[in-house]
Amino acid sequence: MHAAVLHTLGEPPAYRPHPDPVPATGRTLVRVTAAPVVPLDLLCASGTSYLGRPAVPYVPGVQGVGVVETSAVHPAGSRVWFATSAGMAPGDGSQAERCAVPDDDVVPLDADLPDPAVAAIGLSGVAAWMALTWRGRLRPGERVVVLGAGGAVGQAAVGAARTLGAARVVAVCRPGASAERAARAGADEVVPLTGDVDELAARLAEATGGGADVVVDPVFGAAATAASRVLAAGGRLVNLGGASGDTAVFSSATLRGRSASVLGYTNNALTGEQRSTALAAVLARAAAGQLAVEHDVLPLSRAAEGWDRTASGGRRVVLVPGS
Repeated sequence: MHAAVLHTLGEPPAYRPHPDPVPATGRTLVRVTAAPVVPLDLLCASGTSYLGRPAVPYVPGVQGVGVVETSAVHPAGSRVWFATSAGMAPGDGSQAERCAVPDDDVVPLDADLPDPAVAAIGLSGVAAWMALTWRGRLRPGERVVVLGAGGAVGQAAVGAARTLGAARVVAVCRPGASAERAARAGADEVVPLTGDVDELAARLAEATGGGADVVVDPVFGAAATAASRVLAAGGRLVNLGGASGDTAVFSSATLRGRSASVLGYTNNALTGEQRSTALAAVLARAAAGQLAVEHDVLPLSRAAEGWDRTASGGRRVVLVPGS
């Protein structure tokens, strides 16, 4: 088979022949139809991740969509989404023509949605959904702020918040293409990201009409500092990542005075059942046209280009087999 093979940490993978995965007990062999390039792929392959340095060569790709070829658990020919530990543990990932996946990491698909669209949403949609529902405890009629709303998690969070009954959804992101994606995702208002925390906090207070009940935060840094200042009474800020930095500044007086909460979230804390249920919920909304992650489709042979685009912060890239 052909695959995107990473030979040198810190560099994009190269498209070349690679040994086919060998079917084994407890694993499902999947013919891959779509594999996204996500920031976690680049982090794992950088060699600087807290997850450790992966042994090379290996095929990256922590998630994908495909069709079951052989399995003791899942029917041959069934359409599935799957997760891998490529870059985090020994073994190959989804950016190949075939992938062998632990049976428990394979999720049957029912949603009437093209495979690249499913791949683009994937774990980003799961994170957005669970940050709002499980950690953020969003209730209908509450106000939501989504930081980094032009990214995949942010776009999914904007759409999910609307379908969950948020009264107002305010997006924060860089001007230009990111802001345009956030607006198309369904935000009521897009507030441009600024390095001035006081100015951003003032803009958020005005845009939310006095405060945010839930903040979805994949970026941290100055944006999280500003958003924490406009938390409403009982407000919850849910942090999913640190794209803009590993530190933010929170006021003890604000948190105590408003009984507000700062909460951490990671998909790694989910059970398999939670992940499957969240994925089904998100994809059902996407199939109904209520949620989307904008993406570009490239052939697997252009994997290196897909990695470069992802590193530059553009639209999500989904790789499909072929040259």
